Amino acid sequence: MGEVNNPSSKLSEILRPGSVAGKLLRRRLISEFAAVGEDALHESYQSDTIKYRVFAGTWNVAGVTPPDDLNLEDWLDAKANSYDIYVLGLQEIVPLNARNVLGPTKSSAAMKWNSLIGDALNRFTGRRRDEEEGAGEAQEAQRHGKHLFRCVVSEQMVGIFVSVWARSGLRRHVRHAAASCVGAGVLGRLGNKGAVSVRFMLHGTSFCFVCCHFASGGKDGDTQLRNADAADILSRTTFRHGGSAATAPEELPRKILDHDRVVLLGDLNYRIAMDDAEARLLVQAKKWSMLLENDELLLELAKGGSFDGWREGLVTFSPTYKYHLNSDMFYWCIDGAATAAAGNRDKQHRAPAWCDRILWRGKGLRQLRYERCGGYRLSDHRPVRAVFHAVCERSPLEMSSTPA
Repeated sequence: MGEVNNPSSKLSEILRPGSVAGKLLRRRLISEFAAVGEDALHESYQSDTIKYRVFAGTWNVAGVTPPDDLNLEDWLDAKANSYDIYVLGLQEIVPLNARNVLGPTKSSAAMKWNSLIGDALNRFTGRRRDEEEGAGEAQEAQRHGKHLFRCVVSEQMVGIFVSVWARSGLRRHVRHAAASCVGAGVLGRLGNKGAVSVRFMLHGTSFCFVCCHFASGGKDGDTQLRNADAADILSRTTFRHGGSAATAPEELPRKILDHDRVVLLGDLNYRIAMDDAEARLLVQAKKWSMLLENDELLLELAKGGSFDGWREGLVTFSPTYKYHLNSDMFYWCIDGAATAAAGNRDKQHRAPAWCDRILWRGKGLRQLRYERCGGYRLSDHRPVRAVFHAVCERSPLEMSSTPA
């Protein structure tokens, strides 16, 4: 269509400070930071608690088989060697075609991703720490295994894959790990969309991580489909206890929101609710904060609804979607010339958006970092990571065995 006649005046109109979305966003952030401060105060005087650093990451890998030499160390911040637990959620580890959606639930792709994750986590772990601490050869050999990361649980549903890793020295405190899958795709049940949730007890505190892939699209009504996916996943996900009462006590939570600490991550697919011409100007000017005033997920968080009680850290990074493969250029064609040549108007016109997000709830979680990792061009999405301080209550058994 035609170009904007007066770009500078149009941009000024879009950036007006009194927009409703902007007020909602600012109001939400003020209340969010106040709540985080209360949590930190509450944690500071708890003598019967232990604090861990938990890494959560999400990445839609667009059905691309990872090369054998793909190095995940940057995304996982593996060289820092400062995290106790990793929870990684991937979407589209296989192409979402009929064969994969209706075929076997497990694939070699999951094994390959798990192998790459393990390689990245353990390349700098253990030996480097012992070297820094000046440990002798015998001590190093004894302690090396304690610092290595081991996979606690992993689960796949079509393209959605979750993998949980913990340091070997912490592994004995991670109990009752379980997974639950809910399909929300074709016919509202198939696994091309939906969520894989994993839960575990860490000491006496229950954790649940929900890896989601919501409905896509930027048309009218698509936001409501994503909201419905969220509500459906939260209501339908159930964890079965299994085993005997001794291994799975009745007090274990069955539903997502019954857990003490909950993190929801994934390709939530929320877009920017703006006219294309206006969005183009903001993208060209890299006015990300102004685009975020019209971000569908931030608006939903401000309203409550399906996300009542959830928090998200301040989004200060550039959009995570949609990029040319093996490039840092947005797929969105500014001049429209490539659009006509490609013949796929819908996909070519998908404006940049923050599709990949991490939310949380629970007073014992305090977010330290929330950022996009831009060095990976394997997919049309960019990976996102968050780091939390997670407070865990000691279990009654631990408390009874602790000297007075």
